[in-house]
Amino acid sequence: MTETLAGPVNGHAVTKLNLLKPAEEAPPAPAAPEVPEVVEAVDRPDNPLADWLTVPDAPVLPAWARSKASILANVQAFGRLTWWHTRYHGLRAPKYLVKTVLLAARGFYRATVGLWPTLSAQDHTAAVKALRAQCKARPEDVELAMRLQLAHAARTQSRRWRFGAAAVGVAAAATGLMLADPLLQTGMTTAMVAPLAYLGRGKETRLLDQGAPPLKVDMSAQQLNDALRAAGLLKSGSGKDAEKDAPRVSCSMGPVRDGRGWAVIFDLPRGGGKTASDVLAKREVIAQELGVDEIQVIMSRVRAAKGGNAGRVSMWVADDDPYLGPPNPSPLASAERFSIWEPIPFGQDARGNRIAVPVMWQSMFFGGLPRRGKTFTQRLMTAAGLLDPWVRHYVADGKGGADWMPMRAVAHRLVMGAEDDAVEALKAMLQELLIEMERRFAILRELPTSICPEGKLTPQIVERYKLPIIFVTIDELQEYFSAMEKDDREEVINNLCRIARRGPAAGFISNFASQRPDADSVPTKLREIITLRYSTQVVDRASSDMVLGKGKAAQGADASVLSEDHVGTGVLVTGPASYVTVRADYLDGAGFAALCQKGRALRHAAGQLGGDAAGDVTAAADANGIKLAPVLSDVLEVMRHSVRMFTPDLLAALVNMDEDTYGDWNAEQLAEALKAAGVERKSKQVKINGASGAGYQRRDIEGAVPAELLLDPNG
Repeated sequence: MTETLAGPVNGHAVTKLNLLKPAEEAPPAPAAPEVPEVVEAVDRPDNPLADWLTVPDAPVLPAWARSKASILANVQAFGRLTWWHTRYHGLRAPKYLVKTVLLAARGFYRATVGLWPTLSAQDHTAAVKALRAQCKARPEDVELAMRLQLAHAARTQSRRWRFGAAAVGVAAAATGLMLADPLLQTGMTTAMVAPLAYLGRGKETRLLDQGAPPLKVDMSAQQLNDALRAAGLLKSGSGKDAEKDAPRVSCSMGPVRDGRGWAVIFDLPRGGGKTASDVLAKREVIAQELGVDEIQVIMSRVRAAKGGNAGRVSMWVADDDPYLGPPNPSPLASAERFSIWEPIPFGQDARGNRIAVPVMWQSMFFGGLPRRGKTFTQRLMTAAGLLDPWVRHYVADGKGGADWMPMRAVAHRLVMGAEDDAVEALKAMLQELLIEMERRFAILRELPTSICPEGKLTPQIVERYKLPIIFVTIDELQEYFSAMEKDDREEVINNLCRIARRGPAAGFISNFASQRPDADSVPTKLREIITLRYSTQVVDRASSDMVLGKGKAAQGADASVLSEDHVGTGVLVTGPASYVTVRADYLDGAGFAALCQKGRALRHAAGQLGGDAAGDVTAAADANGIKLAPVLSDVLEVMRHSVRMFTPDLLAALVNMDEDTYGDWNAEQLAEALKAAGVERKSKQVKINGASGAGYQRRDIEGAVPAELLLDPNG
């Protein structure tokens, strides 16, 4: 029981908690009388009509008619389909007319052949022939001769009447057609030609052309059963009629055409001991039996939430490879802003459905072979954070190439390369992140539940307490680990594990990538705590499991089935049993650089530009439209973590950044290019760790930068 004092103390109302002593405790309230549960008659277990009166748990309307939007969409789709077929067949009307005339001619011939026995009175001919034969055998029989004469006369008379009636009918029709007006002539011609054309058709005759291209893949329930039986998922029949006695799957849908492929949902028969997981593990064999590549077979379990069971499988078989074709441009390239709290547009699945990935409270890992689009796909996640000014980026690139160079315009911390100074910069960045993480947890613990009900960040807390979401992006992890000593390596691994495990609640989003995700390159204890995983092509199923998780290939999430043609396509695992093969959106280097400049402007306007980006003169020059010499900009980037550098090391770093430009350079060419860019070297010798040699001082390089950028890099 609480009581608020009337008088404030130091300007605040004071609450007082009254604790009642046992002697002063109020008597307990009388218990409310129990109300007997009312059981409806239909719910009684002894009611024989209970099952019959149970309302079916099924929708009254089909899926397409349950909402106004769905009905409108289907009507519009039907209108588009009708208009397309109208144009398609309208252009082919002359061809159809010629085919109709030819079919009518064939029909007229068939009609004539069919009517000839009737017109020629062949029903009388049999009697005439029989009597003639008898007369030849008995020429003296006068009565037989008279009967032959009467039969012959009857046949002649029938022929005259029938041919006459036909001639009168044809003449009347021709006269009526000639005398009728054009509109009636058209109707009469149609009335005559249509039945003749119908009569002239054949079994394979098609009057209209096929509007859709012919099916590249055909599928039936029988083919599906044969494929599953060949894969060992269905038993063979027994007894005299093995085919009839063989167990079969029961299809709850299809096989039916669905887009550019066949869709079917089927249940495995009971008693066979096989489950949906067994079907997924036999994907390659099933594809072979259906006559397609396994990349064309998309299978998944149907869970109970969608009316499924442990033996129900949804399968879609594409007509061709669904992951080839022109790249899908990323919608982020044209967006002005984006909220990282929303799912990030990521790509499309085999059927063309959009795939969006929620990254809040998640960590991500990207793996796969080189030159398969791994870094481009990883950059999609970071690109979404560029368009949210309340996202702070920490970036490290072990390769030190040009892929992440545009991030210098935005990144609070940017580490390029895996040299000794870069490794030290990475370690310092991780320590900074850990300190910030603990600081945030201390702030969140002190916030009232009305503001922070779940102990995690919210969009309101982010802006009110200036706690931006922190996006930690590290590419080529294996380069850092291979460049470290054992103790440093263990320390960095433990720090990364702490960030990936505890960081999400403090607003940390981890985005890691590696080419070789084995135990030596990326330890298992780090990979296993990462929730979202994506793998482009790898060499085998074991490598796929290293990226996506142990046992995922057996469940169907196998990146080794991808080929070298599937650049930018990979398998995305979002949960223990949730995965999808995605053709990721395409965002090229120029588009990523433009987003970085856009992100810099957003942060400058929101007052969130800080760290390395705030003092980066190259990024400031780009933002202010000042053109620095490319070699000057690249040398400044290479010397980001060093105040001085030997010339051979500087050249090696430049080659690593852009081999096409600096691959053939030597010390003389570098000196001439920097001199042309305005660099004046105070001394050509530098001393590093007690060793002296030819080199450059960063202050000499910065001396060639316009003074206004050095004094105010934010512009």
